[in-house]
Amino acid sequence: MLYANLFTGTSKQLILSCMAVAIVALTSCNSLDTEEPAPPRPDKINPNPSPAYLSPEESMQTFKLPPGYHVQLVASEPLVQEPVTICWDGNGRMYVAEMRSYMQDLNGTGERLPICRITRLEDTDGDGKMDKSSVFIDSLVLPRMIMALGNRLVVNETYGYNLYAYSDTDNNGKADKKELLYHNDTPDEANLEHQKSGLIWNIDNWIYVTSNPVRYRYKNGMLQPDTMATSPGGQWGLTHDDYGRLYFSSAGGETPALNFQQNPAYGRIDFESQRPGDFDSVWPIIATPDVQGGQERLRPDSTLNHFTASCGQSVYRGDRLPASMEGDLFICEPVGRLIRRAKVLDSSGETVLKNAYHQREFLASTDMNFRPVNTATGPDGCLYIVDMYHGIIQESNWTKPDSYINPQIRRKGLEKHINRGRIYRLVHDGYTPGLKPSLLKATGSELVAALSHPNGWWRDNAQQLLVMQGDQSVVPALKKLATNERPFWDKLAFWKKGTPAVTRAQALWTLDGLHAIDPETVLAAFKDEDPNVRKAATRISEQFLAGGNSKILNALATFNTDPNPGVRAQLALSLRYSKDAQARAYLQALLKNNSGNEVIVKAATKSLNEGDDSQAELRALTANMDDDDQRLVFSGASNFSQLCATCHGPDGKGIASKLAPPLAGAALVKGNKDVLIRVLLQGLKGPVDGNKYPDIMQPQGTHDDEYIASVLSFIRVSLGNQGGHDGLVFPEDVKAVRDATAGRKEPWTVQELDGISKAAAAKK
Repeated sequence: MLYANLFTGTSKQLILSCMAVAIVALTSCNSLDTEEPAPPRPDKINPNPSPAYLSPEESMQTFKLPPGYHVQLVASEPLVQEPVTICWDGNGRMYVAEMRSYMQDLNGTGERLPICRITRLEDTDGDGKMDKSSVFIDSLVLPRMIMALGNRLVVNETYGYNLYAYSDTDNNGKADKKELLYHNDTPDEANLEHQKSGLIWNIDNWIYVTSNPVRYRYKNGMLQPDTMATSPGGQWGLTHDDYGRLYFSSAGGETPALNFQQNPAYGRIDFESQRPGDFDSVWPIIATPDVQGGQERLRPDSTLNHFTASCGQSVYRGDRLPASMEGDLFICEPVGRLIRRAKVLDSSGETVLKNAYHQREFLASTDMNFRPVNTATGPDGCLYIVDMYHGIIQESNWTKPDSYINPQIRRKGLEKHINRGRIYRLVHDGYTPGLKPSLLKATGSELVAALSHPNGWWRDNAQQLLVMQGDQSVVPALKKLATNERPFWDKLAFWKKGTPAVTRAQALWTLDGLHAIDPETVLAAFKDEDPNVRKAATRISEQFLAGGNSKILNALATFNTDPNPGVRAQLALSLRYSKDAQARAYLQALLKNNSGNEVIVKAATKSLNEGDDSQAELRALTANMDDDDQRLVFSGASNFSQLCATCHGPDGKGIASKLAPPLAGAALVKGNKDVLIRVLLQGLKGPVDGNKYPDIMQPQGTHDDEYIASVLSFIRVSLGNQGGHDGLVFPEDVKAVRDATAGRKEPWTVQELDGISKAAAAKK
C-alpha cells in the first residue's frame, strides 16, 4: 500500500491493481525477457499506395506490430489537430502542443499566424481514452516545447527563446496566469525544423534542449541558463534513460541517434561504431514517393532505404509493457511511416544501438498520412505515440516548385490532408495500465516513496517536485534510500532485494537538487555494487573536487581500476574539476592502463586538455585576433553547430549520406568572400565540383548580417581552411552584398559565382 495516497481511485481499485501486477510478474517472466517474434512484413510492397484519408479505426488496422502488442486510440481530431508533443502534469493530465498552422498548403501559407494552441486532456473514467478536454492556451505561434513544472506548464513558441509558465488558478481548464521564467527577446530566425526542442528535466536536475548550447536550472521559481562549450546537436526530439543518458537525433543529417556517449556538458563525442551495421537503414511496408532525397533514398521496391526524418525519440521506462522493452530506444520516422525499436547495449563502456529486429521495424503502417512525430512513457506505464496525421511532413523551404518532393505531393494530393491528428497508447496482452497519479497533492514522504516506483515517469516527477518544494525534512529519508540503509534483519530476508539501483541513483540526485548532498553520502555511494550508482556519485562529486576535497579525490582513486569501463570513463570526465596535481596523475594512469579503450582515452585526453578539443583548436587559430574578431568567430562556431553541421558535418567534411558538399578545403569557401556571402543570402543550386546533391542549398537571408558574418568567419578561419585574419567576414561586408543583390530571388549556380569571382579578380 506504499503508493495508496498518491493514486486517485478507491482502495479496492488499488488492491486489485497491486494483485494484478503481482500475478503478471509471477506468470509472465518465462517469455518476456527472451527475444520476441518480429513484426510481420508484406511479401510485396504496393508501388502506388493510396493517399486516402483513413479514420483512426481504419488507420490502426494498417499498423503492423509484433505479436501481443496493440494500439489504443487516446484522442483524435477534432479534439486535437496537428499534435507534435505531449506531457503530463503530476496529476496525470495530458497537455498537447498543436501546430495548427504547420504546412496548411505547399507554400506554408500563414505558418506564423498565432492560431496554434495547447489542449489539456483528461481520462476521467479510466478507460484510457480522453473524455474531458479544454483549450489550455490559445493564440500561440507554433508551440514546440512544453514541460510540466508543478502546477504550471512551461511553453516555448517557435521563432523565440522566451520561456513562459502558464497556470490555471481557477481550475476551469484554461490558463489565466502567465509568468516569464527565462527572458531572451532575441528572435530565432532559423527554419522551424532547425530550432530547439526538448525541454526535459533530467535526473541531474538540469533541463536540456536540443540544438542550442544551453541548459537550464530551476532556482527560486525561475529558469537559470548555463552555457555549454558546444552545441549538443539534434533537432526534433530529446529523451533520457533511467540514469540520465541523453539521446539526440538529427533529421537534417539523416542521423537517428547521436551524442549519447556522455553528457553534452562535457562536450560532444560520437563513434563510428555506435550504430553498427545497417542500423541507419529503415524497413517500411509502404512505398515512399514523398522523400526529399529523391530516387537515391529509395530501394528498387520504392521504399525508403535510410532514416531521413528521425525524430520524437524516447526511452521506454514504464512498467506496464513486457520487461524486455524496458530501456529500449524508440525513434519515429514519419517519412517512412514507422517507429524503430533499438536495443541499447554496452560495449566496453561504449553505448551501442542495435535494431531489435532484423530488417523489420517495431511499428510500420501502410497509411500514407500516418506521421509519428513523438513518443513518451506515460504515467500509466504505457508508451504513447503522437501521430500528426498530416499529408505534408516537410517544411516549405524544401517543397518549392523545383524540388523533387513538390510534384510527388501534388500527384498524391497530400497537401489536402490537414487539421487532423491522433494520439495512441501502446498496450500488450496480459498487462493492465497503471492508475492515475495524484502527485501534486502528495506529501514529502509520499514523494520520497514514489522514487521507488517501477515506472520512471513517477520517479522523475517525484524528484522534480521534491527539488522544487525544497523541503529539507525529507533529507534523512533520501539518504537512507541513496545508501540502501536497512536494518540487518531486513537484509537477511532473501526475498527482499533492498532499494533498486535506479532509486538509489535518483535519491542521490534529489539530494543534490536540494543542496543537501554531503561528502559522507557520496563516499558511501562510491562503494555501491551497481556501476550506474557509482557513476552518478562520481558526477555529483565534481562539486567537491572543485572545492579541493582531498578525501573525495583519494577515494576516487579506487575507480582507476574499477571493473566497469563506464565508471572509469566517468572518472576521467569528472577529474577535470580538480586542480590537484594528483588528479592529473590519475588521468595519466587512466590513459596508460586503458590505451585500447577509445571511450576512456577520449574522456581522459579531453580532461587533461581541460575541455573540448575543438574549442582549444579554435582558440589557437584566433589567438592573434582582437577580442571582437575572436568573439565573431566563436559565435559563428555556435551558429554553425546548431544549423549547418547537420548537412555539412560538424567538421565540415560532409556526412556519409552526402546531403551537402564538404566545406573543409573547398575552393568556394577559401575564395572571394563576397561570392560566399551570396551563397548564404540567396542559396546555391546545381552540381558542385561535379557532384549532384539531393537538394539546393537553402537561402539564409532571413538571418541578420552579424549572424551570416559569424558563420562565414568560422568556416573560413577553421575547418582546415585556416584563413586567419584574412578569412574574417564582417557584418558590413554582408550588408554591402545584401544591398547589391536585393533583387535576387533565385539561388545561384556555381557557373554564375565563377563568373563573379573572375570579374572581381580582373578588377584587381
